[in-house]
Amino acid sequence: MATFLYKAATADGKVTNGTLTGSSRENIVEQLQASGHIPIRIDAAAEPRAPQKRFQIRRQRVSDAHVADATRELSILLRAGLPLDRALHVLVTLHADTPLEKLLDDIRGRVKEGVALSDAVQEQGSVFSRFYVSLLRAGESGGSLDVILERLAEHLERSKELRDTLVSALIYPAILIVVALASIFILLGYVVPQFTEMFESAEQVLPLSTRITIGLGDAMQRYGWILLPVIAALVALLRRRLRNPTSQYSLHAGLLRLPMIGAITVKIEVARFSRTLSTLLQNGIPLLKALVIARDTVGNRVIADGLERVANGLKDGQSFAEPLGVEARFPPLAVQMIRVGEESGELADILLQVANTYDRDTQVTVKRTLAVLEPALILILGVIIAAVIISILAAILSINELVI
Repeated sequence: MATFLYKAATADGKVTNGTLTGSSRENIVEQLQASGHIPIRIDAAAEPRAPQKRFQIRRQRVSDAHVADATRELSILLRAGLPLDRALHVLVTLHADTPLEKLLDDIRGRVKEGVALSDAVQEQGSVFSRFYVSLLRAGESGGSLDVILERLAEHLERSKELRDTLVSALIYPAILIVVALASIFILLGYVVPQFTEMFESAEQVLPLSTRITIGLGDAMQRYGWILLPVIAALVALLRRRLRNPTSQYSLHAGLLRLPMIGAITVKIEVARFSRTLSTLLQNGIPLLKALVIARDTVGNRVIADGLERVANGLKDGQSFAEPLGVEARFPPLAVQMIRVGEESGELADILLQVANTYDRDTQVTVKRTLAVLEPALILILGVIIAAVIISILAAILSINELVI
């Protein structure tokens, strides 16, 4: 038996929390339901959520994780039979002193005024995507808001899972690169200059490799302080250039041409687009409108522009699957699967399979790429350090031979 922390709502909308002992989370859910409570969140007591201070939370923004949690909880409350207004009140209470508190309170206020939930959500600006708002409207018109919210939560959670996998995979290579650069700067800026005075007093012609190393070390000592401002200026210039659609398009096209990065980018975009489009189609949104909405979730401008051309062709009566490979650079397997779904009338289900396939494929590709990249970075770092050391040793040996 284990102890669990729970948060639950009563029939009149009040939030309560405490601890219960049971064999599993499912057992805790049964206990709460038997006592007339609506389970909202259940955590193992060994893994309690760390309390956060109010002044720290106020500076946080509403993240995708916050939106996914609130969406899941609202779905649970509506499925349990609470009216929308009361369910929103429970959410406001549940997320007191979090970044979501004011946002949810604003939405609840608008809903109490008679505004539809989708319109109230849309008024919150960029916090909720066009995709999110469109699905809410579909749920409201079909009378299945709780089901739509559950699908939205699943979609957001899967998207976050893929993003977290990529970020976690890139942490170690990023650390390697930082360590490599720091090691090179220390060698050239502090270690090499220690030998310069000794070499100058010898008044001998040094090997070419040593002269190059000393020159780099001298430049690092004199002008090293300029590096940070220069890097900051380059980053600022790059960000400014990327606001230009032409420059952004050129950069994204270049990324697609890179050997390994290009393939990973395409797979990520295909998975994201396919999952979004599948969710929209499953909830009764027409293909053309769903395609326009799903296109907004694609980050690469080249692929997004290609999907826009696919949408224009769809308006003219062309097929959906056929131009995806040419216009949007979809892989042949994805095109064939989508064609089968289009012909069989099961496009939404096939698109979900495409998303799952390329989610898994992305994770495998990233692991294989890192399996090559990490040893390569270590090897490059070792070669650079060895070259510096060898150039210094070569000069010392040449001086000793002259002395002898």
